[in-house]
Amino acid sequence: MHPSGHYDVLIIGSGAAGLSLALRLAPQARIALISKAALREGATLYAQGGISVVLDKEDSLQSHVEDTLNAGAGLCDPAVVEYTVKHARRCIQWLIDQGVAFTRADGPDTGADYHLTREGGHSHRRVVHAADATGRAVETTLERRAREHPNITVFEYHLAVDLIREKALDSPRGGRCVGAYLLDLRDDNRVAVVSARCTVLATGGAGKVYLYTTNPDIASGDGIAMAWRAGCRVANMEFIQFHPTCLYHPKAKSFLITEAVRGEGGRLLLPDGSRFMDRFDPRGELAPRDIVARAIDHEMKRLGVECVYLDISHKPADFIRAHFPTIHNRCLELGIDITREPIPVVPAAHYLCGGVMTDLRGRTDIEGLYALGEMTFTGLHGANRMASNSLLECLVFAEAAAEDIAHRLEDFALPGPLPAWDESQVTDSDEEVVVAHNWDELRRFMWDYVGIVRTDKRLQRAMHRTELLKQEIDEYYGNFRVTRDLLELRNLVLIAELIIRSALLRKESRGLHYTLDYPAADLARTPHNTVLTPQHRPGRAQPG
Repeated sequence: MHPSGHYDVLIIGSGAAGLSLALRLAPQARIALISKAALREGATLYAQGGISVVLDKEDSLQSHVEDTLNAGAGLCDPAVVEYTVKHARRCIQWLIDQGVAFTRADGPDTGADYHLTREGGHSHRRVVHAADATGRAVETTLERRAREHPNITVFEYHLAVDLIREKALDSPRGGRCVGAYLLDLRDDNRVAVVSARCTVLATGGAGKVYLYTTNPDIASGDGIAMAWRAGCRVANMEFIQFHPTCLYHPKAKSFLITEAVRGEGGRLLLPDGSRFMDRFDPRGELAPRDIVARAIDHEMKRLGVECVYLDISHKPADFIRAHFPTIHNRCLELGIDITREPIPVVPAAHYLCGGVMTDLRGRTDIEGLYALGEMTFTGLHGANRMASNSLLECLVFAEAAAEDIAHRLEDFALPGPLPAWDESQVTDSDEEVVVAHNWDELRRFMWDYVGIVRTDKRLQRAMHRTELLKQEIDEYYGNFRVTRDLLELRNLVLIAELIIRSALLRKESRGLHYTLDYPAADLARTPHNTVLTPQHRPGRAQPG
């Protein structure tokens, strides 16, 4: 099926944010739901840990707020944090009503019907989960509901190329967003145009800008890049969360070991079997992720080893199999029995705490354009995301955006005819090796120069290489027909530039941004966000 024509709402992205928004709006609007791969494929599907929510009678909303603010290292917006935490329980109930089967409580009475685990940065057990495959439970349940709804039309294997804005005589930056160009990945790369009263970006993060990442292959920063080209501001792009524990094995591509393993008593060990986290933080293995990731990185470099180890084998085997079935089975496939031996782990790029700036309703700088989920900067995460606040952000802001869009939908006029995609001046590529080479180079220098530990010299080297790559890719884009690899590379090199520019502007170490040139936080200044504003007039940005 081709996504041509007009819809009330165009949603680009089909994770927790996109699916929940579609389901909330479907009773009153015609929805086009766009997925770059299969509908369920995305970061949500692979989320293991769970969703933060206050359910324990010993816990409180204020405690959840304080823990989030502490993890954010002075850059969380307290009003946004309070709003998100306050709406958490209602959104969890909505998921339960949709059919998500969270793990039930089986221990002492806590006042909660569901089992709660504890993760890094949390002072209480407050992570509701479905064993160790929470994202899969959420994604597959919402996917089923979306496919069943008559007002939701699903378009899989379509990659958004760019947003379309109306021309506005009263604004040099252009008018409202009225749709997007979409590349059909299964129909000879045909580009279709779709118009809508309003458009929502929910495309996830950008982990593929790094050589090692827990993210799925589709996480190439498409939504952020499109929004930037269209004229949206971005903020705090320097704050990249590196998950401390990604399985280290040549056959285990991007397999994450959930933080809940440490929450349930998992110990980080050096190759000689000794613990080391207590030397870096009094919270040990339950310190926030940035501290744990830097500690592991430090020990690996100090000892010249390829990995460290995460050991949960001191727990009963039945407990491990019951709480971590996905991890247990995957490790067994690779010859590792986690009930008897430790798991080899390394840090990997995991989560982007910055992104497209939005308000509490998901509105961006552009009229008619909303953004949700990991690709956004809402003020919730600050300089470091606390574990399991990410899916919560998707759900809470999808609810807020749905209410706002439903209220304003009739105010968004029907767009007129939109210009078709013009390929009259381009040809098929004759050197695909250029794309493959640039893709590899980009991800390697981002890992080496813009990783867990940074310096101004490393960042300048990365920026120089980014500028050269960007020129080459722009020339390539302007002369050849678009393909998935080319579009993703075009987006990733822009994401790299935004990350590096933001990192160069921050002359301190804070949260996830650690630089040897400024190893301490700048206490003389009020903590500030790094905001970048496009300096160009947006266009259709198509070749020809």
